[in-house]
Amino acid sequence: MAVGSSKITPLQVVQGVRIGVANAGIKQTERPDVVVFEIDSQASVAGVFTKNAFCAAPVHIAKKHLAVAENQGRARYLLVNTGNANAGTGQQGMLDGELCCEQLAKKVDARASQVLPFSTGVIGELLPTDKIISVLDTAIGSLEADNWENAARGILTTDTRIKGHSIAFEYQGKTITMTGISKGSGMIKPNMATMLGYVACDAEISPDLLQTLLSNASNKSFNRITVDGDTSTNDACMLIATGKSGVQVSEQNPELLNLFVTHLETLMLEIALQIVRDGEGATKLVQVVCEGANSTEEALQVAYTVAHSPLVKTALFASDANWGRILAAVGRSGVENLNVDALQIYLGDVCIVENGGRAVNYTEEAGSAVMKKEEILIRICLNRGAVEDTVWTTDLSYDYVSINADYRS
Repeated sequence: MAVGSSKITPLQVVQGVRIGVANAGIKQTERPDVVVFEIDSQASVAGVFTKNAFCAAPVHIAKKHLAVAENQGRARYLLVNTGNANAGTGQQGMLDGELCCEQLAKKVDARASQVLPFSTGVIGELLPTDKIISVLDTAIGSLEADNWENAARGILTTDTRIKGHSIAFEYQGKTITMTGISKGSGMIKPNMATMLGYVACDAEISPDLLQTLLSNASNKSFNRITVDGDTSTNDACMLIATGKSGVQVSEQNPELLNLFVTHLETLMLEIALQIVRDGEGATKLVQVVCEGANSTEEALQVAYTVAHSPLVKTALFASDANWGRILAAVGRSGVENLNVDALQIYLGDVCIVENGGRAVNYTEEAGSAVMKKEEILIRICLNRGAVEDTVWTTDLSYDYVSINADYRS
């Protein structure tokens, strides 16, 4: 079950990136579960990672390898597996992750520190290194520039559809291309970026600037989505800039920099919303906007309280215009000195709360009409400042419970 169309834009080739896939049979045999990205030696690579204290072994290793001085933000290979998170596995998990990096490095004549590992799947089980290592030759042998769709399929877990997007734009007669894929459906409340995300472009960008651009774009996209309020142990998002277009993006050219940032944020928000649309058991895409706040933190505090409320989410699933649940969530969000008489709450264009209670002109019929839609806007106007922010979420259905109750079966 998912919201909206499963169609995505054709995923365009990014020169300087090749991708190979293989099936190791880690948890299933129907599609790839090992993906290898080969990155041009002159490319810059940046990453953002989960802030979960129990972050997985591959997160520790990827961060360490990315920071190795001689790499200078220029990793050469990404190694991804699904079906096993290699999280909660202690020191053995670290050894297993490093072993996979070493084995891939030997096969491609690279240093182990030039390989960044990523895993997703069941937490608490040791990584099946033999299975992964046994298919590395197959993955390497299938390296192709136009393998983005197969890679998008190879990183899925409980997802029901692939997620990806491409954008191409011109600057002074030259074309810059960017393509991104991601996976994620449950355990979704990123606290850095996304579940797993890989974005590449063919612009030339220094590693330091690339890191800044990724962090900023993540905060406007992947860090604004939630399905169930759970931050994964394995979240990671990578941004690659190969330089193959011959266009250099730098702070010395603000016109091009701003143009690039606009397109990058557009692409990352698109694939972030694809994650929400494919949220486990989701039947609705819900946008929660909090405006008139004193700060970004305050706006997000209110928006996330509403977005995470099981009572609100189940009402959304039932198309039940139980506006009191939204009011109660706003009231318990923890905003200091909140003037309830001054705020308004809307379902779409329908005002449901004003002057401390139900809006005078509100009718159940109008509220129900909004709640029956597949895409719903909840707008909260605090009227105490000038800051606005947005969170995207889903409803909470029977299928969400079933998917997660049966996850390890």
